[in-house]
Amino acid sequence: MRPSQQMRDLGIVQYGAPVLRDPARPFALPDERETLDTVVGQLLEVMERIRRAHDFSGKGLGLAAPQIGIGRSAAVVQPPGSDPIVLLNPRVTDASEDMDERFEGCLSFFDVRAQVPRPLRITVETMTAAGSTEKAVYERGDARLIAHEIDHLDGLLLMDRMRPGVRPVPVEEYRRTAEATGRPWSYDE
Repeated sequence: MRPSQQMRDLGIVQYGAPVLRDPARPFALPDERETLDTVVGQLLEVMERIRRAHDFSGKGLGLAAPQIGIGRSAAVVQPPGSDPIVLLNPRVTDASEDMDERFEGCLSFFDVRAQVPRPLRITVETMTAAGSTEKAVYERGDARLIAHEIDHLDGLLLMDRMRPGVRPVPVEEYRRTAEATGRPWSYDE
């Protein structure tokens, strides 16, 4: 079974679905608290199914509502060894000029990996369920995970962030390269 088919079977919308390209609709908080709780509950439920099927412990895992067919501005990110981060109506308000380029995967086209440049530090403004705003700064791997999910909420996919001329690599080729070099994809560096 292809990795993308396995993700589809776990409830992940796959590349080509219009919901992945449409900007997600923000929540009016606190008025839409009940809807928000339902959406976040669905995200956490699907993430648990994914964790049972794949080991993301060293890489982290993120899931945006459009990836489960819900065009609302919510995402959950599970960095390695940390508690989940719930992002509600998030937006990046600042990004470092310092960048790095790493391989990323995406649950919505799990058959490939792609090298994507991202800032090493981002500041994110997000809402609480009560309707207030909060800011947080994320660095390195956490910044990459969170920026990836915010992109999903903006209707952007990782191929939109790739440098011109760079192409996604089939997951089998990526795995062979990682095994040959002894350097698996990791956010630890």
